[in-house]
Amino acid sequence: MTTPRSPGAPDRRTRILLADDHALVRRGVRLILDSEPDLTVVAEAADGAEAVARARAGDVDLAILDIAMPRLTGLQAARELSRLQPDLRILMLTMYDNEQYFFEALKAGAGGYVLKSVADRDLVEACRAAVRDEPFIYPGAETALIRKYLDLAGQGRAVPDRAITEREEEILKLVAEGHTSKEIGDLLFISAKTVERHRANLLRKLGMRDRLDLTRYAIRVGLIEP
Repeated sequence: MTTPRSPGAPDRRTRILLADDHALVRRGVRLILDSEPDLTVVAEAADGAEAVARARAGDVDLAILDIAMPRLTGLQAARELSRLQPDLRILMLTMYDNEQYFFEALKAGAGGYVLKSVADRDLVEACRAAVRDEPFIYPGAETALIRKYLDLAGQGRAVPDRAITEREEEILKLVAEGHTSKEIGDLLFISAKTVERHRANLLRKLGMRDRLDLTRYAIRVGLIEP
């Protein structure tokens, strides 16, 4: 379990895990963070599964996760880390300016949502807010998100639920990455027949016909990159 930074120890640097499947992005973000006196990147990961393993193995205060990554997405990794290490602070770093992703990030346990396009402006502030256990929403989104929430509440509707289950999301991602049912079963420790059943449920729920449709959907919702 991680130990949040103590207010009584101002010289203690926040230890950060940075997860993004693009090495150049990680390098640029690391330069931003390591230049700050109170922040330091102590671990990096190239996919969501590696991020979970690194966070569990190392002494980390804050995880910064890209949304679209191989194996596990940032949202999937955030859900897993929230279950395993509830004291760990989590930020999502993404190119997606999308209210649904924002709500999913909150449900997954993230305390902040930062756009890559303005990371040089917002990320340091978001990290410090996360350490203080305060939420961070990128400027310009807050008003729109609050208005959307109030509109839904005024209509007696809840924040939109996820269209598919977490297990279906895992299988959708692996199908879109080109894995066979047997390979998916081996990765998730379930039978190929169970995988086929989940895939049939996905096609029915999403109103789609084949793997190509599922792959396009996975790209659209940020499970894989085009």
